[in-house]
Amino acid sequence: MQWITIILLGIAVNLDNLGISLAYGIKRIKIPFISNAAIALLSMLVTYVAITIGEALIDYISVYLANLLGSLLLCVIGAWTLLSKRFAKAGRIKSFDKDQNSILSLKEAILLGFVLSANCLATGIAIGANDITTIWMVISIGAFSFITVAIGSHFGILLAKSFIGRYSTAIAGWLLIVIGIFEIFI
Repeated sequence: MQWITIILLGIAVNLDNLGISLAYGIKRIKIPFISNAAIALLSMLVTYVAITIGEALIDYISVYLANLLGSLLLCVIGAWTLLSKRFAKAGRIKSFDKDQNSILSLKEAILLGFVLSANCLATGIAIGANDITTIWMVISIGAFSFITVAIGSHFGILLAKSFIGRYSTAIAGWLLIVIGIFEIFI
């Protein structure tokens, strides 16, 4: 039964990765293999640290508060994306593609990986209070992070070739906000 929990948590924690990578794909911002791997490794690292700390601190840190902060951060990034279209010449998602070359570099991916790992923090704290095998949970979160980013990026690029590509900045911003709000209530 624990395997089902490990797999479902691995998928659930990474739904925001899917949405964000889909938004990046729509904007034709590529996420190379090494950048995707860096995001997955950061998710794994944050999960491991959170589980370890969560075992000791669960009485002092609210899992709800940790999840709320991560969700609000996604909403802020989404709002910034919507506003950036208004002020940017090319209308690109500039929050992590700093050099605006439409490729998420390793350095840019590390920054994004820290933001995406916010949900791993909340989940890790919750796992720390339960009797779930740490190593398999960390591996599940890393694997599903890699898979969801790859799938989202691929399908986002395909969608960019359609009429959706015209409204991609607005879609990306609203998608991030919706994911953030969704995460608040999960």
